[in-house]
Amino acid sequence: MSVPEPVFSAADEAAARALIARTEALATVHDAVHAGTRMRWRRFGPADAAGPPLVLLHGGHGSWMHWLRNVPALSAGRALWLPDLPGYLGSDTPPAPAAGQAPLQPLLEVLQGTLDGLVGAGTPIALGGFSFGGIVAAKLAVQRGHIERLALAGSGGHATLRHLAVEMVNWRAAPDRDAERAALAHNLKALMLHDPAALDALAFEIHDIACHATRFRSKDASLAGGLQQALDAMDERGVPQLLLWGERDVTADARALVAALTRGHPLREGCIVEGAGHWVQFEAAQAFDARLLRFLGPG
Repeated sequence: MSVPEPVFSAADEAAARALIARTEALATVHDAVHAGTRMRWRRFGPADAAGPPLVLLHGGHGSWMHWLRNVPALSAGRALWLPDLPGYLGSDTPPAPAAGQAPLQPLLEVLQGTLDGLVGAGTPIALGGFSFGGIVAAKLAVQRGHIERLALAGSGGHATLRHLAVEMVNWRAAPDRDAERAALAHNLKALMLHDPAALDALAFEIHDIACHATRFRSKDASLAGGLQQALDAMDERGVPQLLLWGERDVTADARALVAALTRGHPLREGCIVEGAGHWVQFEAAQAFDARLLRFLGPG
């Protein structure tokens, strides 16, 4: 499939890299180790922030930068922890599963072990996740406990049909950098973003960096199901849940899915963000931040 290479001005590309650098400079970086596997965490927010920390997990082929546009609002009054999950960007690759172990379990063990080492094993947290990070967050919530609120955006694991209208392109098979850039931009638009204008130099830079650093296959976990069972466990523990999808998310029939997941479950709040695609917290950052902050309550 022949697709056009994205064209951004040199100034726009430089501005995107500068924004990433400025945002990262606001964080304290923690390289935590569990059972020999190192995981990189970034903490944003006031040093003396009170209340439960907010932990947000990125999606597949992603990194902490999936939340880049949300950092200012979400860290204004609370501690915000953004990791690179094991097998992504600055973190080590998780160990292979042992015989009979679920494929996701080694990643979950590193995630929980490093998180508990940083915030304390018994510390209540507010937990969220996007896409693949949504099903990871849901499973972590079941495994760890001490979850005050659970917020999922475009979560994987719902086991319903995707609605991809455009074929994805294998960017790794591209013959040169121009073709590779074109394939990455094509996939970003096909899967992640609805409005063509949302595919700007910043979106591309975040996606390009993360894709090249990804060493963990997330698709199997995202498609395997398990979300409903995890949410049921949260109901039993009395944990409020926010289930949010972009209206134009191609990974699900968003309205039908949110209705099905929330119907008859008073602890679950559903939210559809109008006009947004899968990467809802980037494409509709202001609306997303406002809704999540309302759900979380005071920092």
